[in-house]
Amino acid sequence: MQHKPHKMISEKLKNNSFVLYISVILIAIFRLLLTATIPLLDKTEARYAEIARIMQETNQWIVLQIDYGVPFWAKPPLSTWLSAASFVVFGINEFAARFPSFLLSIILIIIAGKMAKKSGVSFYLPGFILLTMPEFLIHTGVVSTDTTLEFCVTIMMISFWQTMKSEGKTYWNYLFFVALGFGFLAKGPLIMVLTFPPLFLWCCLDFNRFRELFSKFSIVIGILITAIIAVPWYYFAEQETPGFLDYFIVGEHYKRFVESGWKGDLYGRPKSVAIGMVWVFMLIFTLPWFQVVLHKLWKIRKTIFKNDWVSFLVLWMFWTPLFFTVSSNILHTYLLPITIPIMFLIVYWWEDFTRKKLLIRTALIFPVVIFIAYFALFATGKLDNYMNSDKYLLENLEAKNENKEIPLYYWKEKNYSGQFYSNGKAQVLKNEAALDSVLSLNKHLFFVIPTKKKQEIPQKYLDKMTLAESNYKTSIFKTK
Repeated sequence: MQHKPHKMISEKLKNNSFVLYISVILIAIFRLLLTATIPLLDKTEARYAEIARIMQETNQWIVLQIDYGVPFWAKPPLSTWLSAASFVVFGINEFAARFPSFLLSIILIIIAGKMAKKSGVSFYLPGFILLTMPEFLIHTGVVSTDTTLEFCVTIMMISFWQTMKSEGKTYWNYLFFVALGFGFLAKGPLIMVLTFPPLFLWCCLDFNRFRELFSKFSIVIGILITAIIAVPWYYFAEQETPGFLDYFIVGEHYKRFVESGWKGDLYGRPKSVAIGMVWVFMLIFTLPWFQVVLHKLWKIRKTIFKNDWVSFLVLWMFWTPLFFTVSSNILHTYLLPITIPIMFLIVYWWEDFTRKKLLIRTALIFPVVIFIAYFALFATGKLDNYMNSDKYLLENLEAKNENKEIPLYYWKEKNYSGQFYSNGKAQVLKNEAALDSVLSLNKHLFFVIPTKKKQEIPQKYLDKMTLAESNYKTSIFKTK
């Protein structure tokens, strides 16, 4: 990190250091509590957890499976490998599924903290900024591919900066290519899309940087390192399930973003939003820090590109939303990597801010609201009813039945949380013929029916069932 001229740290900053320390520790502990007590939520989080559970159960570590024998081509395996390995250590539960994401986020906080400390700022300031930013706090313990992507992007960008600012070749040079290789395993070629353009633009600000780049990076060896890490899995995945590369490279990385309502998605409906919605997501999910950055950038707008570190971070921060501006198939989670440059900019300018206490208090609003909401629901016993998960419904069924192997059927499509918490035993009834078939068995069976789809079930079938369990969105019926 580029150092500013030394300044005396004010008493006000010293007083705030303790607040930062306590806040980071408490928020991190609270977030860890959430990883263990909140059930896996449908659809996305429970889906990735179920894919990892199947991987661990079947010992199939090459081809991801969205169901037994059904390949999942939409994402590379890194996050799934981590969750599956965590299952081996901690058992099959939500904490194990989420712990790798939590751990990666904490590692990023520690790395940023050490960089901040070298510049004379509190070690805990980066952690405070990140853990009070909604996008980062949400993903500190969520089963998704976005956390592994964010980790790889961050290590690449920091490694690039450290290499360019070093006197000669350092280990950061090789770490850049290691992170790139794992980035391909985290989310595919998107790792290059999110990192190479801002790095190229930054070098264009001073063409001497291109000469430094080629002298300080071991490009041939680096490409070999990246290939050794990433290529084997892509090769074996295509060999075991032909067609994977075409779907993943062309479909997921081109058609998903340029074709509105892309019809080729095998695993869900594309999330179609208004063009430019990514900027609205950015304003909301990076509160309040992005707004502070914007205000500061406006004040120094004439000198932004004269400062190496600030220009580096600004290009890193703005490139991702600019890239996704023209796409209508986006999620707010795509913005997770930009939380890091936002944090670094705040850290760099921290001593310039005169109203630090107000910033700290404002930033704490989001985690405090989440804290209050969680314990309010927990204390009133309503947590199970308002969670978008089938965990508690299935637990109640198991508690009421001597036979723990409950014959569980979903109407039309199953929830991934139901699949996960039933250890893969849930089945799907696609039509009335299938429903007739299982009813003819004359056994005690359980049918999971989303509330909004209950009207699709003919009354003659509902007459043969009694309500066993229900929450705000789902009901489980038992045959009489």
